[in-house]
Amino acid sequence: MFYIGCHLSAAEGFAAMGRDALAVGANVFQFFTRNPRGGAAKDIVPADVAAYRAMAEAHGFGTMLAHASYTINPCSATPRTREFALETMADDLVRLENLPGSYYNFHPGSHVGQGIGRGIELIVETLDAIMTTDQRTTVLLETMSGKGSEVGSRFEELRRIMDGARLGDRLGVCLDTCHISDAGYDVAGDLDDVLATFDRVVGLDRLKAIHLNDSKNPLGAHKDRHAKIGEGTLGTALLARVINHPQLRDLPFYLETPNELDGYAAEIALLKSLRKQ
Repeated sequence: MFYIGCHLSAAEGFAAMGRDALAVGANVFQFFTRNPRGGAAKDIVPADVAAYRAMAEAHGFGTMLAHASYTINPCSATPRTREFALETMADDLVRLENLPGSYYNFHPGSHVGQGIGRGIELIVETLDAIMTTDQRTTVLLETMSGKGSEVGSRFEELRRIMDGARLGDRLGVCLDTCHISDAGYDVAGDLDDVLATFDRVVGLDRLKAIHLNDSKNPLGAHKDRHAKIGEGTLGTALLARVINHPQLRDLPFYLETPNELDGYAAEIALLKSLRKQ
């Protein structure tokens, strides 16, 4: 099964996102758990959740990906900022128990001058505080571009977080094609080598999702600017190799390209045409 979808607005609830997904030809989707710049989350409405779950089962949807707010920084140098991240992420995970089996993806954060080692320690502390043995949501670390003092642009950093966390064996990774190219991994030039490196350092069994994005930047730019499929430095041919690669093709793919719904529909149709049976 080719699981392909995009980022959708959660403003009207889960059933509305399901309908939007179907309208653009998607069978998976991603959404922000709350306003991407922060703020309170919408109340969970049981009837809305039930309607979405019935729709997802009827149409064979893949795994829903909940994306944490951009404002959280679990490895900030400021205690209140770290506390806000912990409170927000813990609340997100409680809410996601209404949709068991989902993914919860977050940006590991920026150490803001404390150093990678200290940043990783603080991220681990947050994960240890929010993850429980009975939760039904898989937490994903996102691969980052390395802008500023971001943690997570090197596979080794993700591995250190997994090794340090109390429930690290339950953590997964969401690989962003734009981010890893911007971080210096030459996916366009040698995708197989990048995947071999990821497997050696992290393990391909920990790779759970793909953010399928083109990039506006050259290799190693450390900037994180997404481009529409085929309009960036990665190009359609590389992204077609990604969705057809034997080690990746069974994963869910989520577009985060700068599009409205009609643009996502066109990209999904294009990618479906490039998918080999």
